[in-house]
Amino acid sequence: MRLNCACVVNIKDLFSGLSQSVARRSTTLPPVTIIQQTARERERLLLLGKAGMGGCWTMLCVQMPEMLLMPADIISAVEFNHSGELLATGDRGGRIVIFQQEQESKSLPQCRAEYNVYSTFQSHEPEFDYLKSLEIEEKINKIRWLPQKNAAHFLLSTNDKTIKLWKISERDKRPEGYNLKEEDGRFRHPSSLTTLRVPVFQPMDLMVEASPRRVYANAHTYHINSISVNSDNETYLSADDLRINLWHLDFTDRSFNIVDIKPVNMEELTEVITASEFHPLQCNTFVYGSSKGSVRLCDMRASALCDQHSKLFEEPEDPSTRSFFSEIISSISDVKFSHSGRYMMTRDYLTLKIWDLHMESRPVETYQVHGYLRSKLCSLYENDCIFDKFECCWRSDDSEVMTGSYNNFFRMFNRDAQQDVTLEASWENGSPGCPLKPWRVCTGSRRKRNEIGVDCLDFSRKILYTSWHPQDNVVALATVNNLYIFQEKPN
Repeated sequence: MRLNCACVVNIKDLFSGLSQSVARRSTTLPPVTIIQQTARERERLLLLGKAGMGGCWTMLCVQMPEMLLMPADIISAVEFNHSGELLATGDRGGRIVIFQQEQESKSLPQCRAEYNVYSTFQSHEPEFDYLKSLEIEEKINKIRWLPQKNAAHFLLSTNDKTIKLWKISERDKRPEGYNLKEEDGRFRHPSSLTTLRVPVFQPMDLMVEASPRRVYANAHTYHINSISVNSDNETYLSADDLRINLWHLDFTDRSFNIVDIKPVNMEELTEVITASEFHPLQCNTFVYGSSKGSVRLCDMRASALCDQHSKLFEEPEDPSTRSFFSEIISSISDVKFSHSGRYMMTRDYLTLKIWDLHMESRPVETYQVHGYLRSKLCSLYENDCIFDKFECCWRSDDSEVMTGSYNNFFRMFNRDAQQDVTLEASWENGSPGCPLKPWRVCTGSRRKRNEIGVDCLDFSRKILYTSWHPQDNVVALATVNNLYIFQEKPN
């Protein structure tokens, strides 16, 4: 298993290239606020590379400036669209940056995996809830693409309270020859009109517009943690700590509450909703995970309010291993259906589990992501790392799954071959043409090559957000303010 390191490209070159190769791709048209590229933003990195189990990667270039990390630059969401041509990232500053995949070249087919900046816009702004005297931060919690139906692309983005539907479209022509106004936009006096002209469209440099089409607000009392588009492509759900709402994309003034676990007396509250997703094929079915480690499957055909679940997926806890941290580490941080709809994957703090929807009693597969941290739970609790929420994702053919870990490690598990690999997303440990070797974490004092001790792990460097290309074996990972894109290459 030979793996080569990813290439590192300074995003400064990509953003400053708006006057060059990316000059044709701008979001300067209203009603979107233009983002001024500050020095801080230009220092964000886009890391492009090539990866996979059983493949090799080649580093193309390294360009790493001195960086002052700002909280607003930390990436908080990563999502491929349905074709994989576009990749959207959201950050804590409420901004969304969309990358576009390069078109395949016959002479350079290996360049297909490279992504360049396509559009950037401000999705959410900080707000203040005067009724509750609470600040609503602009951080992007989730991004979900809608299936493409025409030349434009649509995506949903959400912060803690408000969901927005954005339209991403291109324009390469502009109208000219108005009768009532000059070319610079000034209106003519009616008395000066002596002839009637027919406006015509003239070619112009390609411009990418991001415009808000819908704003879905005032439906959640608690922080939104999940949004999921239904397979009917007309509705979507949004989930907060205690409720799940069903929306129609065309209506912003109303939603339907389909799950409500809020008790009459809040002192009796024992669990909260942590993640939710629609089934990829059945528009009536959805699941939601809880802080107690259980996942409930609900059928909207049974009743309007799905407080009574159809199936409960929960693994009995071993009494001998129960501790003070048991409930914390069993909390579901992410739940994803397989593309076939037959299986479901859940991620808790230490493990990744695959469930067969036909068997509720126990998972069919359990993978230890970083079981070596079980002895470190006390210190992880003290530094709040135990509350980190890791995402997980499926390969396009459901044969592999992936999730993140600490020290910029990410784990890939091959379900068919029962193999797993630990890789590090880092430019520091590689050079052009140098293979990126798999790592092992050991608990003993003696270490071999490509092994690292548990005490040497850097818990500030963690991969929380992951996404797998829906067609190719390309993955995107986010760690702090860096975005890594890897593509599998055959040996």
